[in-house]
Amino acid sequence: MEWPTAITRLGGDHQLAAVAWNDLQTRYAEPHRRYHDLRHVTAVAHDSGDLAVAFGLGSRERALVAVAAWTHDVVYDARPGEDERASAAWTRDELTNAGVPEADVERAEELVLSTIHHAAPDDDLLATALLDADLAILGAPPERYEEYASGVREEYSIYSDEDWRAGRVAVLENLLARPRLYRSDIARARWESKARGNLANELTRWRDADPHHR
Repeated sequence: MEWPTAITRLGGDHQLAAVAWNDLQTRYAEPHRRYHDLRHVTAVAHDSGDLAVAFGLGSRERALVAVAAWTHDVVYDARPGEDERASAAWTRDELTNAGVPEADVERAEELVLSTIHHAAPDDDLLATALLDADLAILGAPPERYEEYASGVREEYSIYSDEDWRAGRVAVLENLLARPRLYRSDIARARWESKARGNLANELTRWRDADPHHR
């Protein structure tokens, strides 16, 4: 679902939604972004929308998922936690400005904040649609996964290769140790196997590049 459609479906003003959309596009085009850009959030909006339909969510619920998908990385400076909180604040401000009801503003804000730790109650289908879609890139074709991994590395270019390798290995090991990467059966069927293959291949490359690894 497109941003203006989602806002108007929640009762917001279409013209104010268009102004916010222009700001959103400008932010996602910032030069320091190499992965967390408009291509990423467009993919998340598309995939989360598919999942929301598959879950049988209603029109208003799908609009909330769409809003959170479009805004969850609207502020991005490679500061985990701070970025998501700032993105949630942007979401609150723009939805409030557009006249969206407070209950929906709170729900959208809550969904964006769920991306900090990628955690939400098991029965929260809106969060499941968003969080599973946000990790869909892990199950992408190998060449697209490589673009993602390289892009994230560039976004964290302040770290040395050695520090990045150590941190990235820890992240990859943590992901692979999970009993499942995706919250829903639908997402697992779609992406889990490919994701584990991509993660394992990247982990092997980083280990092979470590002069201390035996």
